[in-house]
Amino acid sequence: MPYQRELAVAVEAAQAAGRLLMREFGRPIRTTHKGAIDLVTEMDTASERLIFEALHDAFPDDGLLSEEAPPEHLERPRRWIIDPLDGTTNYAHALPTFAVSIALEVDGTLAVGVIEDPVHGETFTATKGGGAFLNGEAVRVSEVASLAEAFLATGFPYDIHTTSVTNLDHFEHFAKRALAVRRPGAAAIDLAHTACGRYDGFWELKLKPWDVAAGALLVEEAGGRVSAFWGEPLDIYRPEVLASNGPLHEAMMEVLRMGRRPNDEA
Repeated sequence: MPYQRELAVAVEAAQAAGRLLMREFGRPIRTTHKGAIDLVTEMDTASERLIFEALHDAFPDDGLLSEEAPPEHLERPRRWIIDPLDGTTNYAHALPTFAVSIALEVDGTLAVGVIEDPVHGETFTATKGGGAFLNGEAVRVSEVASLAEAFLATGFPYDIHTTSVTNLDHFEHFAKRALAVRRPGAAAIDLAHTACGRYDGFWELKLKPWDVAAGALLVEEAGGRVSAFWGEPLDIYRPEVLASNGPLHEAMMEVLRMGRRPNDEA
């Protein structure tokens, strides 16, 4: 099966980064602001440095795209996409919902995805055409087919204080139609939980490639569907994602059409 070495290196790096994060979790840490409510901690950069070193050592010719560091060699056909600490605000407040996310994109196609949840000891993995797994056991999306029975997840953008496109309209529309909606604060975990059937669907806007890449592959390989809000093919470099178990996808798109998209920004 292709990409097994890449998967093994990514898993080892993600787990090592997870252990690093757990060693400092709950302790006072230095925090700065990238935006009004967009935090970065010293642990974001420490985790990123560890992952970069592992990937550089194993695959020195590959490009790197990460949340905190300047991109490296993005013109190359293979590109690692990294979120060293997804859920930084949770982590900074000792809320145990955060993850490490690592994906490999090859010639524009997602090939490897790893999401490490160190709090719960869960490692989610996927390779293109190879299925999706949780701690080595195959996972599948749910079979819920009615929006009224759907358990959904979402999040809100970091510019919610200043933007006219906030996701609050979509949240209201879904909250009135679905069984329940949750907002945990870590998109990678939301996508991983959709892949293994804990959630039936997920949507969010204004995410970045490192928020989405690994989780999108997980959902697809678990038998789900991933797209832009109105059904266009997913582009991880555009700011919207809809992920579902498949049967709910059309119904979720209908709800999303009631609200605003990032390109509707005033």
